[in-house]
Amino acid sequence: MATTDMDLLPETPDDPKLKAMFEEVTARWPRVPNLYRMLGHSPDMLRGWLDLAWSLRLNATTPRRTRELMILRGARMTETAYEWAHHVPMALEAGVTQAEVDALMNGDMADTLTKAERAALQLATEVTEGPAASPKCMANLKQYYSDAEVIELVLTASFYVCVGRTLKSLSVPLEEGYEAPW
Repeated sequence: MATTDMDLLPETPDDPKLKAMFEEVTARWPRVPNLYRMLGHSPDMLRGWLDLAWSLRLNATTPRRTRELMILRGARMTETAYEWAHHVPMALEAGVTQAEVDALMNGDMADTLTKAERAALQLATEVTEGPAASPKCMANLKQYYSDAEVIELVLTASFYVCVGRTLKSLSVPLEEGYEAPW
């Protein structure tokens, strides 16, 4: 993993613009994640990051369960412990079973997944491996999802590849209370 000499910013920064963004975050969660405390070194970039991340999380019409499965698939493939540790609880809350999480941890797909979920996981796999999803993958996805939903899923897969690469490049440490899976 890369190392960086950047420190995490305090949860209550002096910069008013950054302080306002961190207050937005703590209105949703009990604390500011270390990822945001690192990205806060560039407040304008953090703003764009939050806007996309929250749009994918709060405004998407595709099942949250499907998107969390995709996120875990990508996190496992890239061995991004931070992403995995943060999203396993979210996945369980969204209806993913522990057996399905365990299957993803082992690089498999549980038998309980629907064909639509399998198509979404194939998308996550191909986008994570890069450089893009194949025409066959996209055609399969279109059997189960509308054009708008396909956009959401492609953006989800792509964004979380970016999340993993960012976490690892900046050596963002996992917060206390989270357990690294590997």
